[in-house]
Amino acid sequence: MRISNRANRAAVAAAAVATAVITASFPQDSFAHSGTAEEQAACTPDVLSLCLFDIPNEDRIVACLNRKRDQLSPACRKVIAPQPTAKKRRKR
Repeated sequence: MRISNRANRAAVAAAAVATAVITASFPQDSFAHSGTAEEQAACTPDVLSLCLFDIPNEDRIVACLNRKRDQLSPACRKVIAPQPTAKKRRKR
């Protein structure tokens, strides 16, 4: 069975999106790459609609997502720019 060129491009795009989301989930100086399927799924539509021409370059995808934070879906925004957790105040 021959896979169409369109299916190949979709598979490459999905892999690039997953890599970008994983990379964007960590500080830039981190070399560890991991991410949940939910995090990947949260940003796939945004990458495909906002950063399509940056695929498959993960650095460019991450930069694109960061540039377009205000246009990201709420789910992807939580992955790319999570809200800081409140720090507990120490008693003195």
